[in-house]
Amino acid sequence: MISVDNLGVSFSGKTLFSKVSFVINPKDRIALMGKNGAGKSTMMKIIAGLQKPSQGHVSYPKEMVIAYLPQHLLTEDNSTVFEEASKAFKEIFAMRDELEALNKSLETRTDYESDDYMKIIEKVSDLGERYYAIEDINYDAEVEKALKGLGFKREDFDKPTSEFSGGWRMRIELAKILLRKPDLILLDEPTNHIDIESVVWLEDFLINSAKAVVVISHDRAFIDNITNRTIEVTMGRIYDYKATYSHYLELRAERREAQLKAYKEQQKFIEESNRFIERFRGTYSKANQVNSRERMLEKLEIVEVDEVDNSALKLRFPPCKRSGDYPVTVVDLSKSYDDKVVFKDASFSIKRGQKVSFVGRNGEGKSTMIKAIMGEIDFEGECKIGHNVQIGYFAQNQASLLDHDLTVFQTVDEVAKGDVRSQLKNLLGCFMFSGDDIDKNVKVLSGGEKTRLAMVKLLLEPINLLILDEPTNHLDLRSKDVLKEALKSFDGTLILVSHDRDFQKGLTEKVFEFKDKRVIEHFENIDAFLERNRIKNIKELG
Repeated sequence: MISVDNLGVSFSGKTLFSKVSFVINPKDRIALMGKNGAGKSTMMKIIAGLQKPSQGHVSYPKEMVIAYLPQHLLTEDNSTVFEEASKAFKEIFAMRDELEALNKSLETRTDYESDDYMKIIEKVSDLGERYYAIEDINYDAEVEKALKGLGFKREDFDKPTSEFSGGWRMRIELAKILLRKPDLILLDEPTNHIDIESVVWLEDFLINSAKAVVVISHDRAFIDNITNRTIEVTMGRIYDYKATYSHYLELRAERREAQLKAYKEQQKFIEESNRFIERFRGTYSKANQVNSRERMLEKLEIVEVDEVDNSALKLRFPPCKRSGDYPVTVVDLSKSYDDKVVFKDASFSIKRGQKVSFVGRNGEGKSTMIKAIMGEIDFEGECKIGHNVQIGYFAQNQASLLDHDLTVFQTVDEVAKGDVRSQLKNLLGCFMFSGDDIDKNVKVLSGGEKTRLAMVKLLLEPINLLILDEPTNHLDLRSKDVLKEALKSFDGTLILVSHDRDFQKGLTEKVFEFKDKRVIEHFENIDAFLERNRIKNIKELG
């Protein structure tokens, strides 16, 4: 199907990867894995035809359709949501329009014997054959189905795309890709900007309707659910497993154990050979054996052991005063913006030490409720914060609140207290700040880097009520593990808004669902809630 042959990329004297070869077959659903900077996104761009490799090439049939969704994209603002999504069928519509124009031309012409007339006949025949071979589709219904599945409401369809955030525009682009039904879909972090229900819908589509898929994602549950093959990019080469991500982790551990054994045996052989050479060098009777061993050592390919991060950083939040029994109590709380009701008459309480999830589609009021709890907006009803509550709040725009004149290290150093001060460099390393990175000024960091730094800073502050609004969007798997372990041991109260099911798994014990202008309390964890709603959601959204 698609052949990747001897691919290599080098820049500034550094080799990112080399001699990479593999084949993407129909129905392959591949997780492209590796640590940040290993070259995953670069490899995906090369397959998409957007970047040239330093060596090697990618080959596939001319008629094959490859669709690529990058992490960040630029969109135009000259159409409505529905019009933009309908552009998925622009080639089909262009064929239809051209066919209609040619047929009209034939109706008015009378030069039946001319070469021009015969050319039009041939073109109509060729175009008609291709157009009528396309499956009969209700295009408007398909567009509506995809947009609703990805979280849009019918009233959004006629709104200009300029009214929507980058995350929502990403969904429009994703809808266009899915509607094209390409032979290969390339997705780079597709779940970063969509809610849990939309992720469930996307999973169902990719499993049951897509052809071949290659995905880069830090959402462990998502890639486990949709993939049947894992390609790991590490140390400039790849390892290819016909296995899900979780199974791949087991196989990788076994592989590294075998490598380590082979490496130790080889080092023992090298050491013994060097001792023999040193001992008998200059001994006439052993000259041939010495020369033979020297040549053998020169030709020996040293066994490489895969990189692995064995550091186990156990991070605990600093001690804080004990809060009252109910850190948050909400009574008959309502919020509207002009004529739009976000939620009405919401009532609930959260006990000290509880860890709860706020779930629901984007726009149903999760972040609005958090702003009400934080006292950032006006509302009707009552929202009471308990005695001695110290709030730590991570908002999606948290990065903008950092002091841009400080360095990365200074930012965390000024809030760190106690024993954790000796672990600051390790902690920053776990959140992808290493080497000279810690001396960079905050103002030169990317948006993702600032978000990660804001998270590290929050982990060091003494708090007993922690509110996290989509904290994992810019974190890799290692960073998420560090954060999750810290939250598990956190003895305060946690309110979590997150689309990342694997991150929430085993972390929260109760779910508050924001739906149809109500807040519904479910006495179950996120896994039980999603399992109970999965089939229902897919049917509703389908």
